[in-house]
Amino acid sequence: MNRDRIHFLFLNIGHYLDHLFTLIFATVAALALSREWGLSYSELLKYATPGFFAFGLFSLPAGWLADKWSREGMIVVFFIGIGISSIATAFAQTPLQVGIGLFIVGVFAAIYHPVGLAIVTQKWKNTGMRLAVNGVWGNLGVASAALITGYFIDHGGWRMAFVVPGIFSIVIGVLYAVHQWNEVSTAHQKAPATAAAAPVQSADMKALLLRISAIVFLTTAVSSLVFQSTTFALPKIFDERLQGIATEMTQWLSASGVTAAKGDIATMVGAFTFIVFAVASMAQLVVGSLLDRLGPRTVFMIVAAIQIVFFAAMPGLREGWALAAAFGFMLGAFGQIPINDFMIGKMASGEARARVYGVRYVVSFTALALALPIISFVYGNYGFDTLFRLMASAAAVIFVAVACLPSRLPAPAVATAA
Repeated sequence: MNRDRIHFLFLNIGHYLDHLFTLIFATVAALALSREWGLSYSELLKYATPGFFAFGLFSLPAGWLADKWSREGMIVVFFIGIGISSIATAFAQTPLQVGIGLFIVGVFAAIYHPVGLAIVTQKWKNTGMRLAVNGVWGNLGVASAALITGYFIDHGGWRMAFVVPGIFSIVIGVLYAVHQWNEVSTAHQKAPATAAAAPVQSADMKALLLRISAIVFLTTAVSSLVFQSTTFALPKIFDERLQGIATEMTQWLSASGVTAAKGDIATMVGAFTFIVFAVASMAQLVVGSLLDRLGPRTVFMIVAAIQIVFFAAMPGLREGWALAAAFGFMLGAFGQIPINDFMIGKMASGEARARVYGVRYVVSFTALALALPIISFVYGNYGFDTLFRLMASAAAVIFVAVACLPSRLPAPAVATAA
């Protein structure tokens, strides 16, 4: 394996761990703490909210530091910092202490997206497919959070779900620092840019760029709300709606001689969640390929339509039908992830790309944080069926907004000048 492939592998592992750490608590809250600490699922969600605000708000300073200092150095800070903060969270004895730990996890988690994606889009060609592959790794982190946490809840306790990935992340951070030492230890040294006269933009071009920017940030916010609502709530949704299948599967495995399977309902719910997330994440590979060939408008409209159909179908479904509908709307939710990153990567200048991604993820992860109070309120007062109807409406908003995109993006030089 050559040096570039190893570098890309490290970045993919980083994306995997970023989403793993941010969603460990989703399964812990749904399957362990609500019983161990005697708090409702809705009450526990408020302690995760500050961490997701940090996930968004610190993206911008992380991108700025990466552009001013070293992108590779910031990735090392990410690996080691998020590992240490996750281990510290495992020692929490109260909900408030968990909330503080999750906030610090969110601060370090904010580093990856503006910095890692800036490296991916600037260093390699075939941007759409590279982002798709990197996105699949991130989605496998989402999926693994439920699987790994469910397993540790049944075998060792929820605290181990924070400790073991934390140790692994620290080790990966050290290895990445060794591999990229020249880039980590040396700040970016850029030759002073020669000032060039910006081309005069016509009123029509300015209006077009303003429309594209508005659509990018609107769809970023709404799609992030949809993604967070589904990925965070799915373990709890499956805990409520797949108990029959989960019980039957554990009994079947136990009868087949898998002694550890008996009574491991949390593990089975986590396994179902993992399977849905893992299979749905493959949609990004299809989307990445189509982005390079068809452009973002057509692809985005397709994935939005998929979400509308399956979110609208989900209310009232249980067991096998609920599992099938979840596959459908998660295909759309995961498939939409690389599209806005693709548009930014094509239109933003290389020198400022990390900062532009930082702004994008401030919007994105602020919406992620807002999703938790929404889930808490809607679930506590109306149940998940109402949440599914809200998600179908949000997907419809995305569909209408994306229909207003031009069929082709402006040339990068024009977009950068604007």
